[in-house]
Amino acid sequence: MNKLELISALKDEANISKSEAAKVVQIFFEYMADAMTRGERVEIRGLCSFYVKEYKSYVGRNPKSGKKVTIQPKKLPFFKSGKELKERVDY
Repeated sequence: MNKLELISALKDEANISKSEAAKVVQIFFEYMADAMTRGERVEIRGLCSFYVKEYKSYVGRNPKSGKKVTIQPKKLPFFKSGKELKERVDY
């Protein structure tokens, strides 16, 4: 399912217009992204949680040349499925 399919499903289920459904989905995604930007965890009980994982700087290798390269510290978003979602998928 992609964003447009989600909007269409919300439109049909909630009996609202496509533009209203698109706005709801956009607001939902914006609030999730804003929370994660602030370093907060986003948890949707029974479905999943999103959080930001921080990595420290380390020395890696360029696979082409073999030279050592310093990798800068970074933050990456992570997804963890909830227990109910795992059980539903693994029926």
